[in-house]
Amino acid sequence: MISLFTSSSRYLSSSEKSANISDYTVKDINLNEVKLSYYKGKVLLIVNVASKCGFTSQYKSLQKIYETYKNRGFAILGFPCNDFGGQEPGTNEEIKSFCSLNYDVTFPIFDKVHVKGDEKAPLFDLLTNNTVTGKSSIKWNFEKFLIDKDGNIVDRFRSVTKPENKKITSLIEKELGK
Repeated sequence: MISLFTSSSRYLSSSEKSANISDYTVKDINLNEVKLSYYKGKVLLIVNVASKCGFTSQYKSLQKIYETYKNRGFAILGFPCNDFGGQEPGTNEEIKSFCSLNYDVTFPIFDKVHVKGDEKAPLFDLLTNNTVTGKSSIKWNFEKFLIDKDGNIVDRFRSVTKPENKKITSLIEKELGK
């Protein structure tokens, strides 16, 4: 079963800005609030995704590494994004259906968020402006952010880096071993 979540309508002010993803709240598809602290204790890979992108086939690899590591305390959080070429025009139901029917996705998929510009979601503001991965905007869909068990950013990978890349899987293994 695929679980879907929607982005939070709560935006943190500059003075509230957290350096830890556990301090952020999102909403599930039924508009129930879900605190990202729910994932504390798990290693996460946060990815901005799209269903009509040249990198969309990465869903298959993402699902594969999710299946490989999920029982060891790993999760993938997918955030659909329509910021790059309108490559995620679907509704929640269309996105859910697409992910399920085409890639058998079972990791959590969130509602569309903006990952750049004035409407950038607070979580993605943190992911693109911090002391670990620096200050750099997301260039395209399927950028990946590795998060440790405490909710801290470990590393960032551009779209061209496939999910099964040894650098990503080695870091996942390392973080799971801590």
